[in-house]
Amino acid sequence: MFRILRNLVRMAVIGRTVARHDALPTTLLGTAPGLLWLWRRIARRDVPGREGQRLARALAELGPTYIKLGQLLSTRSDLVGERMAVDLAELQDKLPPFPGAQARAIIEAEFGQPVQALFQSFDDKPVAAASIAQVHFAVTADGEEVAVKVLRPGIVAAFERDIDLFYWLAALAEAVVPRLRRLRLREVVDTFARTSRLEMDLRMEAAAASELAANFTEDPTFNVPKIDWERTAGRVLTLERIRGFKVDEPARISAAGFDRDEILAMASASFFNQVFRDGFFHADLHPGNLFINEQGTITAVDFGIMGRLDRETRYYLADMLIGFLTGDYRRVALVHFEAGYVPRHQSIEIFTQACRAIGEPLQNKPLNEISVGRLLAQLFAVTEQFEMETQPQLLLLQKSMLTAEGVGRLLNPNINMWELARPLIEEWMRENRGPEAQVLDDVVGALTTIRRLPALVREAERVTREVADGGVRLHPQTVRQMLVGWDRRRRSDRAALWVIAALLAVIALRLV
Repeated sequence: MFRILRNLVRMAVIGRTVARHDALPTTLLGTAPGLLWLWRRIARRDVPGREGQRLARALAELGPTYIKLGQLLSTRSDLVGERMAVDLAELQDKLPPFPGAQARAIIEAEFGQPVQALFQSFDDKPVAAASIAQVHFAVTADGEEVAVKVLRPGIVAAFERDIDLFYWLAALAEAVVPRLRRLRLREVVDTFARTSRLEMDLRMEAAAASELAANFTEDPTFNVPKIDWERTAGRVLTLERIRGFKVDEPARISAAGFDRDEILAMASASFFNQVFRDGFFHADLHPGNLFINEQGTITAVDFGIMGRLDRETRYYLADMLIGFLTGDYRRVALVHFEAGYVPRHQSIEIFTQACRAIGEPLQNKPLNEISVGRLLAQLFAVTEQFEMETQPQLLLLQKSMLTAEGVGRLLNPNINMWELARPLIEEWMRENRGPEAQVLDDVVGALTTIRRLPALVREAERVTREVADGGVRLHPQTVRQMLVGWDRRRRSDRAALWVIAALLAVIALRLV
């Protein structure tokens, strides 16, 4: 009962805030005429801005959890539409700072010792304050200049209360407006809860930064601040202090003697390598998280939101993009069906036609005028009609691409990051999607099958023992069919071994 009362009170606060900003998407209300009628009588009608901009302002007023919710929705153009997703992506993750004394108390509670034992100096005035945490500059006992990120006090408990409300509202919305079930609102809440809980454990952010740094150990195009693990815990993250300029300060960058086109080339290469080479990318590369350090190298901060792409997804993405850029829409459609993204019962011919409608406007356009992020957004909007299941990792990538393209335009509006990354793209495609790569993939697949053979033999022996002991009773006809099947597989495995041997011989000859 207490939970229901608490949620009702919180709903009243949310409703009042959203009504004051006239921020409830009317596309959702259109599914329930009664609610639409009521909303038109309680919401203000003179609020300026687009629907998405009004919603962003309302979420910012509601507090940290709702700011994070807005950031999540900005990656779900399939739910809120492309225009609103773009508006929500501009939601400023800024809040008033909490007192430095509270930050000190959190640090001392995490490490069990006074701040003076950890730092020579600690600046009580934060340099940045966001929804989850704020950042203070400090100097360690060893004399190292660092930035200390401290989680907001009480944020975890407040978040859990809001998540409970979101689950309740999602279930209520699907019960009251059955047509909303297609949006899978409870799954959206699941994703939001999971990613936000990870983001509020600053050890996970430190681990993400460490992994990203390891990927660029031998790569000078991208820099990640060093993690001070001795001064990092669940609510405190300490990392190397970065000195330089924000990437959205082109005048200061030029005044420092750095070539903005070279920086843009490095940004393009680093983003491409994160996505395709490593399959692990910084998913929040807005200008506030990108700096040009004193050596003229791009440096990223804030590793709370990261994305991953497995090898198969990267292959899908590469094949799909090449299909669009070369006008091979049949290839684009086949990639979706082969990946299992579009159900087999859909018509590949009609889906090819839909892909053509997206790709034709790109033909004969110079590469510097093509936005890959916007291309993906249009594709995801169309694929919904073909029952394509939501791919969260691709939606996050699409948002990241739009953000990265925006950074590129800040540095030089006349050059597209994909044009600069083209040599890398072509090289990666030769190495990973060319004939030789396909042969190697086939060999790896065959070797994987061979490695599984002992396990299959052991399983067959186990079943045989159970049959002999009377533990499994089979009809004689079934036994004969099994024997025939095993004999066919034995012959097939022998053939597979010969194929592998031939492939290895071909590879050996090419390497000589």
